[in-house]
Parts: sequence; structure tokens; C-alpha cells
Amino acid sequence: MSHDLPPLNALRAFEATARLNSVSQAAEQLHVTHGAVSRQLKVLEEHLGVSLFAKDGRGLKLTDAGMRLRDASGEAFDRLRSVCAELTQSTADAPFVLGCSGSLLARWFIPRLGRLNADLPDLRLHLSAGEGDLDPRRPGLDALLLFAEPPWPADMQVYELAAERIGPVMSPLFNGYQRLQSAPASALLDEPLLHTTSRPQAWPSWAQQNALDAKALKLGQGFEHLYYLLEAAVAGLGVAIAPEPLVTEDLKAGRLVAPWGFCETPAQLALWLPKRAADGRARQLAQWLKNELRQSDHSPRLNSK
Repeated sequence: MSHDLPPLNALRAFEATARLNSVSQAAEQLHVTHGAVSRQLKVLEEHLGVSLFAKDGRGLKLTDAGMRLRDASGEAFDRLRSVCAELTQSTADAPFVLGCSGSLLARWFIPRLGRLNADLPDLRLHLSAGEGDLDPRRPGLDALLLFAEPPWPADMQVYELAAERIGPVMSPLFNGYQRLQSAPASALLDEPLLHTTSRPQAWPSWAQQNALDAKALKLGQGFEHLYYLLEAAVAGLGVAIAPEPLVTEDLKAGRLVAPWGFCETPAQLALWLPKRAADGRARQLAQWLKNELRQSDHSPRLNSK
């Protein structure tokens, strides 16, 4: 006789049959056929080497061994159901912690947070800002929203939301505004351009997309993070390069203009979460983000050609 635990499916079939005192009702509860339950009961009896049921007219009754196993399995499955319910409730009650850069949080997410809360009232979202140090694998973080280029890590579930679009922006306060607002893109080769150390590839990528020599670019004042770069642009300190979603509100308000429009890069704005921590809330959030970005994409291109 084997001392290993019987197959779980066989134990489930037995527990349901013993609890309901009916093979047919057990089959209905388990969403399988009558024959499937009967086969699992036979597997269990063969594994244990004892009879668990005896004929009782047209029905069945538990043997002494069956009653012992009914009590033990019933208690075990009740405990499992209770713990699983507690875990499910705990997950549902816990906030969904989303990491993203401070610039993305301040310039795109927060202006839309009220709409997200209204559309997804059951999603308890907690936002965690950082710059280059966020990792969805770390404890306490459920997902990460970022601009990145594929291929994606094998251990990540990645929801692609929208292609990244970048373009030069400047403020009407900038002393070169009148001269540049109707100039061709090549005029920027003579400008000391504002840039950020966190996205050194942004200006060269834009230049290549516009058939300009990236080596001819002149970089001026640099900033550690994109948020500071865009604040400098709004203050009229020069021409900056930015992802379109992060300057949407500034374009609408006239704080910035984008005379040369925006062009796509190989990067995507995407929602990342570890495959081992699949969460239905992430799928729900990803769909909302994609819809929100699509609506923004269909809005007029303000102050751009």
C-alpha cells in the first residue's frame, strides 16, 4: 500500500461525494460528468487499498474507512477553502502599488487621477515615484509604468500601451521663440539644446528621425531628470526634448509649444509586472491606460505642425 497522498482530483471527488451523499450532485458541483467522479472514486480506493463506499439499495453508503476519510478530508478542504478566501480577500483589500518616474507621475498621471478613480472605483491605487531605481520585482511594488524598448525580460508580463512619441518643445517666454517658431527643424542644430542625463539618446533619436546629423547637435544645459528639464523649458531657458504625453497639459495651456511636432521612437510606454505575480487589477489598469492614451492621441495636435 502506498504511503503517498492520493491524487488531489480523487480526493476532491470523494470529499464532494461524501459531503453531498451523491455522485450526481458531486459531479454537478465539480463541473464534470457522473462517470468522471466514479472513476476518481475507483482510483482513490485502489490507491488506499480499501473500500470507501458500499451499495445501499440504489444508492451508496460510506464504509467505516469512508467515514474516517470523510471527516479528515472534509476538515482539510474546509480549512483550505477558508484560507483561500482569506488570501483572496487580502489581495482584494490591499492597494495596487504602481511605480513610475516622477516626471510621468506629475505631468501625465496626476492630471488624470480623478478620472481614473471615477472609472475604476474598486482599484485602490498607490503611486510610488522614482527615477531609474524602480523594479517591479522588488517587494512592495505590484507593477511599473515606464518608457522602454523591447525585447522585454522573459520574467515580465508586459502590457504595451502606446508607442513613444518625442519632440522639441519651448516656451513663448524663450528669447529665441520668435526666431524659431516658424523655422525648419534644422535650425535647432545651431541651438544649445536643453537635455537630461536620464535620457541621453532622446535628441540623437529625434535628429535621426528628422534626417539630421545627430553629431551636429549642440547640447547646452543638462538636468538630472526629465521633470527638471521640462520645468526649465516652461521657464523659458531653452528648447527641450520630451515625450508627447508629458507635455500635453502644457501644450493645451500654452505654456509650451511644439513647432516641429512629434515622431515615434522604438520605445513603448508599457505596464510591467512579474509573471509570477499575475494580477487581474493590472490587466484592468492597462486597459484604462491604453484607452486614455488613445483618446489623447486622437485629440488635436496643439501648437505642432
